This record gives sequence, C-alpha cells and structure tokens, in this order.
Amino acid sequence: MTTYSPALNPMDYSVWSVLESLACTKPHKTLDSLKQVLLREWGILKVKDEFFIAENFCKRLRLCIAANGGHFETN
Repeated sequence: MTTYSPALNPMDYSVWSVLESLACTKPHKTLDSLKQVLLREWGILKVKDEFFIAENFCKRLRLCIAANGGHFETN
C-alpha cells in the first residue's frame, strides 16, 4: 500500500461523501453554485463528523499496520 492510498486519506474515504450528501441534495445549475454550497458545508461540518473521521482514521491505521502495509478491508 502506498503512502498515497485513498484507504488512508480521510478526504477520500469520508469527508467527500459527507459533503456530497449535504451539498448535492438538489441539482446545481452552475459550477459556481456547487462551489459555494460545498464551501458553506465545509465550514459547518459537525464536530461529531470530525470525531468519527478521526476515529475511523485510527482504525484504518491499525488495520494497515496489522496487514504490514498490504491490502486490508474495513467494515
């Protein structure tokens, strides 16, 4: 597993899906509209989301170490 693995990047495995669920509840007519909503939602991510992301990251690190840097599955 490389140091750039999406499995160890909180933006890839968690944050983008949270932002997408918040910002894409309705279609956007322009890219600028989507950007504005994403920036607004980024600014108000709930503290509980941040704790979940950090906790999940620690779990993923332990799984990666147990797999000696190889492939691992998360539940």
